[in-house]
Amino acid sequence: GRETHLRVVLRVRPLTCTETQRGDKQVVHSLGDGTVHVSTARHDATFGFTAVFNAGASQEAVFEGSGVRQLVELAIDGFSCTIFAFGQTGSGKTYTLMGPLAQSETQPVAPGLLGLMQRSFACLLEQSRRRGSDLALSASYLEIYNEQVRDLLSPEPLSSLPLRWSKTRGFYVENQLSIEFESLEAIVSLLLQGPTLTGSQRRQTSAHALNKHSSRSHALLTIHIRNRAVSIRFGEVTSSSPRIHCTCPSKQGTLCFVDLAGSERVKETGSSGQLSIEANNINRSLLALGHCISLLAKPRGKRTHIPYRDSKLTRLLARSLGGSGITLMVACISPSSRCLSETLSTLHYASRAQRVTIRP
Repeated sequence: GRETHLRVVLRVRPLTCTETQRGDKQVVHSLGDGTVHVSTARHDATFGFTAVFNAGASQEAVFEGSGVRQLVELAIDGFSCTIFAFGQTGSGKTYTLMGPLAQSETQPVAPGLLGLMQRSFACLLEQSRRRGSDLALSASYLEIYNEQVRDLLSPEPLSSLPLRWSKTRGFYVENQLSIEFESLEAIVSLLLQGPTLTGSQRRQTSAHALNKHSSRSHALLTIHIRNRAVSIRFGEVTSSSPRIHCTCPSKQGTLCFVDLAGSERVKETGSSGQLSIEANNINRSLLALGHCISLLAKPRGKRTHIPYRDSKLTRLLARSLGGSGITLMVACISPSSRCLSETLSTLHYASRAQRVTIRP
């Protein structure tokens, strides 16, 4: 119930081979202690975050250093926890969350390259065994593509699902499928590398000038965690010693991973036709998200109406941003001089997000 700030960490990806061959300069430098410096002939700025992971940081270092392990434990304890990745297209958001794209049962990814999702799944099941908890686990997975909400786990062809609101649940997706699982292998097969088309493989992607595997939708994977109620009975029923009956209430928590589509400039990506329509919808929803974050960053007494209804994305993130959940933002940027404008935009966006306060 105590007020706390939204936690923001920054990840700087390495220069790509194309950027190096093109002669791009590295303009982003980590100064340590959660500080990053952007230095060019026309810009000189310093930004501070909870943690900064430079190009040499491993996937494990990001998992441990950003506090995701603690979020998993809090989700088991009944809190609503959200981890979302934000940044320019091609800045490493999907890699950070999921690891390399080429994953299959025959060619599994190297353990060191596993993303935050797989590491969280393993940590969740490990904590369950260590605590001796009787956990019921289930998963739901959806994408927002061109302002249409689609269920990535449904066996039916992808179609738009209605987004509703209620006083008790807030905004929710009607008829969304939720699938139970009991092992790490089961959820990884379901979401990432199954023998048939998995949730992640059904997500809308395309190639353009800045990214060969650009996500064209926002994806939200939610793990629902329920501690089943435990009843304890002992003692003989007599006049002097009645039976003692204790029922412990169940706890229900969630762990949500949000892989936002990357912000992009149509001129830079060379997009046209359908790609241009997708880019406009992506940027429009990210602009709505940025507007909500700017308003939420103001002191509570000076906040005006928060326009969550401006997009499907902000409706689904309303509870994570301004409600009673615990939220971690992973801002991903490129260090390339050619991406300077988008990098500065992401850094300012992430700096504003740090001022958002929540009450878990």
